[in-house]
Amino acid sequence: MNELANTAALREPCVPGLFSEEEGARLHGARCTCCNTPYFPRVATCRNPACEESKIVPCTFGGEGRLWSYSVADFPPPLPHRYDKPFVPYAIGVVDLDSGLRVVGQMVDPVEVMRVGARVRLVIEPIHHEDGKAFTSWKFKLL
Repeated sequence: MNELANTAALREPCVPGLFSEEEGARLHGARCTCCNTPYFPRVATCRNPACEESKIVPCTFGGEGRLWSYSVADFPPPLPHRYDKPFVPYAIGVVDLDSGLRVVGQMVDPVEVMRVGARVRLVIEPIHHEDGKAFTSWKFKLL
């Protein structure tokens, strides 16, 4: 990957509005103030069947968590997903963030070093490069 692809000016989110990186990696979701259930992406109403009253407020999630489980993507994903060629297998992790959100995301580190229970940090990293831009998404990095 060339050095220009790493500059902030050339970074662009794959899906605008789901995350940001200005003040550290953050996912933009919601939380129900009645039952404290977190959601990502944002929802309009609480889906917790035990919740007596749906009161959804915007919430951001980030920081650290624990790798709950993972799977290895050892073949190229189908369209519309994009990736840099040649394809390199990667881990997809299920992470329990310390903030209470369980979220799925690509892991930054090599498949060989993944271990369930490991501490991880939310990061925003490129998932593919095109036309001089680095298209970014949320990922997790082992601590």
